[in-house]
Amino acid sequence: MRVRPSVLLVAIATAAMAGSLLAPSAQADDHRSWAVSRGGTGPTANLRLADDGRLTLGVGLHGRTVLEPGALGIVTDEGDLTSGLKFVHRSDRKVHERYTATVGKRLKRTVDQTESRFDFENADGARLGVVVRAAADGIAYRYVVPDARVDGVKVTKEASTFEVPDTAPAWINTWSDGNYEAAHQSTSAAGAADDDYAYPALFRTRGTGSDGDYVLLSESDVTGTYTGSHLAHTKGKGEYRVSLADEEVNSSGPLSTPWRTVTTGDLATVTESTLNDDVAPASRVKDTSWIEPGKVAWSWMDGGHEAQRSLEKQKSMVDYAAEHHWEYTLVDDGWNTTDWMPQLTAYAKERGVKVLLWLHYTDVDTADEQKAMFDKLAGWGVVGVKIDFMDSDQQVRYKWYDGILKETAARHLLVDFHGSTIPHGIQRTWPQVMSMEAVHGAEQMNVTAANVSVLPYTRNVVGSMDFTPMDFQTGKIPVSDAAELALSVVYESGLQNFAGSLEEYRKRPELEKFLETVPTVWDETRLVAGDPGKKTTLARRDGNRWFLGNVTAGEAHTEKVPLRFLGHGTYTIDVVRDGPDGLVRESHKVTADDTLKVEVPADGGFAAVANRT
Repeated sequence: MRVRPSVLLVAIATAAMAGSLLAPSAQADDHRSWAVSRGGTGPTANLRLADDGRLTLGVGLHGRTVLEPGALGIVTDEGDLTSGLKFVHRSDRKVHERYTATVGKRLKRTVDQTESRFDFENADGARLGVVVRAAADGIAYRYVVPDARVDGVKVTKEASTFEVPDTAPAWINTWSDGNYEAAHQSTSAAGAADDDYAYPALFRTRGTGSDGDYVLLSESDVTGTYTGSHLAHTKGKGEYRVSLADEEVNSSGPLSTPWRTVTTGDLATVTESTLNDDVAPASRVKDTSWIEPGKVAWSWMDGGHEAQRSLEKQKSMVDYAAEHHWEYTLVDDGWNTTDWMPQLTAYAKERGVKVLLWLHYTDVDTADEQKAMFDKLAGWGVVGVKIDFMDSDQQVRYKWYDGILKETAARHLLVDFHGSTIPHGIQRTWPQVMSMEAVHGAEQMNVTAANVSVLPYTRNVVGSMDFTPMDFQTGKIPVSDAAELALSVVYESGLQNFAGSLEEYRKRPELEKFLETVPTVWDETRLVAGDPGKKTTLARRDGNRWFLGNVTAGEAHTEKVPLRFLGHGTYTIDVVRDGPDGLVRESHKVTADDTLKVEVPADGGFAAVANRT
């Protein structure tokens, strides 16, 4: 979203979920605490029922506590389900699924989780189910109200809290009425100011460096049956409270809330995690053959409204995209005052380029408006939409998202949401969603190098992130040219909307060559080295090629990168770095036993690609 007046994942095969292993019913006096884990080296969820009938959930990892017990429960119009609860029943099952994403850090994915459901009731007989999942990379839980009235249940409060150690370093950004675009701040769990904070929120609960214990808090499977949430915090303690965007949530029939997710492990485990997608519902789009991610020529930051109204300008964007093997061009706000869009789509089609169009959400606010607009655009040959300025986490807006996702899928239209919420597993359920904004991105014009290097561990963990890099013409890029180029690897987005002017691209031929070859989806992602807000080195694999991106906030230095991720064989690695007179390319023969050394300027970085020889 500008400051101005979903792949998601496709299930290719789902292995049978192991049958439920039901634990016998028991009285509350016999059952006060339970553990849920996947086994092996993953985290454990520790559930406890206190004497006053209040529930808590903490998280442990390798015998250490990463989250102290936090409150559980909800309040509905049928009763208070936060205290006075008695244990009724527990059931367990194994969840094993395989699915293929259309975008993301890793396309082929396997889910191996343990799920336990705990049923409780209060003195009036009202029931609450707590469903807990444990995976190798985290814990998730949700509430179920199984016996809601036919006309539904109203939720007025969640008691849920996350209890983070007071001194834990924190990388968080504020949330304001559904806006996620504030810059991240580096603080501590207790030291953060009184405010509302956005998901995902990152904390280091133990240790130092990338080997410490990290926790990333977020949510998944948010739809129009509920509402979005954020974290409320009071300075002086490490408690973060789940705060609903609506004062009252109306649900029809039995209620299942969104998942509250706790991704945990070392920094690599958190960065490489797909937990938020893994707990989301399977794809609702059976045939995904029409869904194609790619690179996008985008002229908004090189001309604003005027550029969008110029057919000649947009033809030049098409020509550039065709010349450099970019798949798309995006026409932003202003096109709707013109009458030449069918002409542009025909021009683009002749050159093998596809056209995306910007919409204000009010253009498609109602079901009738959605059908009419999407039919018109599809008839013109437009293949996708960027929808902007929703800025809301309320239930009514999630019902709107539900409608948009259904109608775009039906017409084979790709979607990029701006001015939006974060991905909540949406790219698994609706694989036409290529990206979402919800980030302090290039359009803000005041991004810092620290902000650039914190996003791989926060916002981009939970789904594709439309940062819109390469805006050289603005003079506002906070990092070196090579580091900016590296963002094409460091940041994952199914549609990479590159914001530069054609003139600035042409001044950087090594950048043009690299962007011609870099993909926007990946077979594998590895965090090679990292420190939130200070440095990121990511390796991403596309087939037999490994791409490497490094961004650093700090002084000039020699960056040393172990190449163990390469595996067997000899590779030629081409490195694009900053030279005294611009970008330069260097080639080296390397193996997995080697360490790559690159001279990096202050707030700099580099991009590289390794091909097996």
